[in-house]
Amino acid sequence: MNNQQFIYSYDEISNIIDLEQNNNIFIVCDKFLMDSFIINYLKKISRNIFIFTEFNPNPKYEDVLLGIDLFKKNNCNFIISIGGGSAIDVAKCIKAFVTLNDKKNYLEQEIIKNDINHLAIPTTAGTGSESTHFAVIYYEENKYSVDDSTLLPTYVLLESKFLESLPIYQKKSTMLDALCQGIESLWSVNSTEESKEYAIKAIQLILNNYRDYINENKSVYNDIMLAANYSGRAINISKTTAPHAMSYKITSLYGISHGHAVALCLPYVWEYMINNIDKIIDKRGVKYLKDIFNRLDILFNCDSHIESINKFKNICSEINLNIKGIVKRKDLQLLVSSVNIQRLSNNPVSLNKEEIKKIYEKLA
Repeated sequence: MNNQQFIYSYDEISNIIDLEQNNNIFIVCDKFLMDSFIINYLKKISRNIFIFTEFNPNPKYEDVLLGIDLFKKNNCNFIISIGGGSAIDVAKCIKAFVTLNDKKNYLEQEIIKNDINHLAIPTTAGTGSESTHFAVIYYEENKYSVDDSTLLPTYVLLESKFLESLPIYQKKSTMLDALCQGIESLWSVNSTEESKEYAIKAIQLILNNYRDYINENKSVYNDIMLAANYSGRAINISKTTAPHAMSYKITSLYGISHGHAVALCLPYVWEYMINNIDKIIDKRGVKYLKDIFNRLDILFNCDSHIESINKFKNICSEINLNIKGIVKRKDLQLLVSSVNIQRLSNNPVSLNKEEIKKIYEKLA
């Protein structure tokens, strides 16, 4: 399913530039990267680059419109995105929308394949957005998911040098996001043999290397970067489940990172599913799901499901990432009403609003 071309060192970008024979390169990047080694390198290998940084951490539809205007104005024909999931998502949307009818709302149009190629360069090891075919933008304060095969970047650079300057909180939370994506992908109702293979690789790499990574041992940065990418490839097939669906409002309401918010929810959803496996909606059945939970026990090197869940919680505690007391009881109803029901359909065990509320209560 994944036909991307991967490179592993930034000095290989020149080969892609030569291969594509691009005249005008459009770069979407976070503002703080303007003086980075990667921008300086790109300026050396190409004179015709146009840099777009005017987008929000939670990208808005209007941000994408600004990017499209700049792309068209400079007759660009190749996109490079550099940054976290936001920069990559903006670039995906620009590529998808730029050839559509600009007199109509792009979100209401069918995406048409075009020949604009996209090199995605993640600077965090978390979302795996560089290897997914969907993007998130906000339109009139509502979150929209843009989902089409054409959004999958053509090329990916996995350069672990970016992780050297990543703040420690981002290291922790993005790593946990990748771990959660691997776990959720493994139990998702949409999982396939291919997605499970990617998910298992992501989980193994993180569990084997998280201590060294948080202690800033650079020798494991490549493995963590690869783990995040595997988690992205996994959810590109399976999509995420209840912990992600329950996390988004926590992020916006309390100002914590996405990975941190997902890590709050996951162990309690995991526990709920174990105790309510009779409410399974995965057509592969109870035995299949039990086998998945057993596989997680093996990956976590634990003898029981509860021990695995506790180990996940202990990892959060070990890296000093708080998972209790962030959620406020006064916000419970708001949190419950924010959950995207479509995301819950990917969860192998059904959840209703009352059960979701009980899980949120455990986070308070």
